[in-house]
Amino acid sequence: MNHYETVFILTPVLSEAQMKEAVEKFKTVLTSANAEILNDENWGLKKLAYPIEKKTTGFYQLFEFKAEPEIVDTLETQFRRDERVIRFLTVKMDKYAQAYAEKRRGKVKNNDAQ
Repeated sequence: MNHYETVFILTPVLSEAQMKEAVEKFKTVLTSANAEILNDENWGLKKLAYPIEKKTTGFYQLFEFKAEPEIVDTLETQFRRDERVIRFLTVKMDKYAQAYAEKRRGKVKNNDAQ
């Protein structure tokens, strides 16, 4: 199994419930394919670096997961088919990126506990 990180941006015209439903859909795609979701972060509504489809903001979401390589193709196909997703990027993490992600996860959890 490989370690992956994917970030996707949802269109800002969605309501909070619609945004959460879209995120759950992609989580289900991963879990139904036996992927292990290690981290799920909602970065919220952020300004885009440049307009995409005449939109200047978007809901950012990050998934960190362990999966077989074929699952990434399935996930990215689902991103392309869903009109709510305006951009996505999936990266295979090397050992240094994994170590950094573990450290970052620890800091995020410590900040949430305070």
